[in-house]
Amino acid sequence: MKFLNRCLFALALSLFAATAAQAQLSDRKALTLEAAMKIAAAAEAEATKNNWNVSIAIVDEGGHLVLLHKRDNTQYGSIDISIQKAQTAAGFKRATKVFEDAIAGGRTAILGIEQVLPLEGGVPLVFNGQIVGAIGVSGVTSQQDGVIAKAGADALLGMQ
Repeated sequence: MKFLNRCLFALALSLFAATAAQAQLSDRKALTLEAAMKIAAAAEAEATKNNWNVSIAIVDEGGHLVLLHKRDNTQYGSIDISIQKAQTAAGFKRATKVFEDAIAGGRTAILGIEQVLPLEGGVPLVFNGQIVGAIGVSGVTSQQDGVIAKAGADALLGMQ
């Protein structure tokens, strides 16, 4: 009887531990290459419509590059800037325009924050209320980069 009680106790304890471990994990969505390609295609369509040569970067939630697309005749400096805009938007979970506007309003202390590129054109990618990555665009004015990035981000809404 003692052996049976010990076995039942051990079984109950292991079930409790498994349930507790499960409760600590979340069900997260991840950005796929296929989704990134659709987002980039929507951004590319907006850039093409306006004849804007830009670099388009898509990063995952952790800021790691998933896709980079550079239109012909885009200045090479825009490659790194588009990646940095996407990484800023993913890392801080907000559009990079927030930082640009803050600096324009006198909050120059933002310039001291590492890994922040305070130029419009970086937008978080949100799927069912969860940030799964970000898009960054560079090559024309910051405002125009923002228009293209928004077009890409809006394409993800159509996938929900």
